[in-house]
Amino acid sequence: MKNEVTSIAIGGFDGMHLAHQELFSKLDEKSAIVVIETGYANLTPNRYREEYTDFLVSYYPLENIKHLEGKAFIKLLLEEFPKLEKIVVGFDFCFGANRKHCIDDLKELFDGEVIVVDEIKYENEGIHSRIIRKYIGDGEINIANRFLGRDYAITGTVIKGQGLGKKEFVPTINLSVNDFLLPNEGVYITHTIIEDKVYKSVSFLGHRVSTDGSFAIETHILNDDIEYVDSKYVKISFIKKLRDNKSFENFTLLKQQIDTDITQAKAYFQI
Repeated sequence: MKNEVTSIAIGGFDGMHLAHQELFSKLDEKSAIVVIETGYANLTPNRYREEYTDFLVSYYPLENIKHLEGKAFIKLLLEEFPKLEKIVVGFDFCFGANRKHCIDDLKELFDGEVIVVDEIKYENEGIHSRIIRKYIGDGEINIANRFLGRDYAITGTVIKGQGLGKKEFVPTINLSVNDFLLPNEGVYITHTIIEDKVYKSVSFLGHRVSTDGSFAIETHILNDDIEYVDSKYVKISFIKKLRDNKSFENFTLLKQQIDTDITQAKAYFQI
């Protein structure tokens, strides 16, 4: 497959957001995305980037290549992609040991076409992964989604919950999530995806301050009675934040708030 690649986009590509997609739009039919993996990706960690592109994605751990001088880096690319004719990068791209080589050096060292994509902005703010992380961390999920060009999503493994949901409140699917950046604590209108089927849902993540104090990620499916999930992995995509996490004096008040959350989520979905 790599032997047929004629153009590549190079970058970290955590988030696969709108600015990244602009780079990908400059690629040809026989193309690949070269991910420089720093180990800090938490919007689309590991191979989750592949959910948001049809191009071949090739990963290069930074630790393995950061010592390379500019010529050696280009030589590596040409060995990996012998038919390479075009490289697409962002305006702030640098490479080689200590990042001492940037756009001008790339154009000099690579005997092919180099396309540089200018900074992409949304409402006069540059679209960058670090900015998206801040919005997600602050619970500004609607703004983060605009920068991403999609709803922010996390994937986790199904675990057993407290057992209170079905008995005292409403049934929930409980998840353990690693690697992904989590939105700040609270209740969100969401979609829950189970084996490629999308369900309208309302989800909570945070510390159960009204019960056992432990951290939890729970999602309640609206208008579908799902008591058992026969899938190891479940995805939650976040649409809108309803409220912050807060403590309630008793289960009655907590149940009333949960009912209110569900009512608001149903109103959003018009169901």
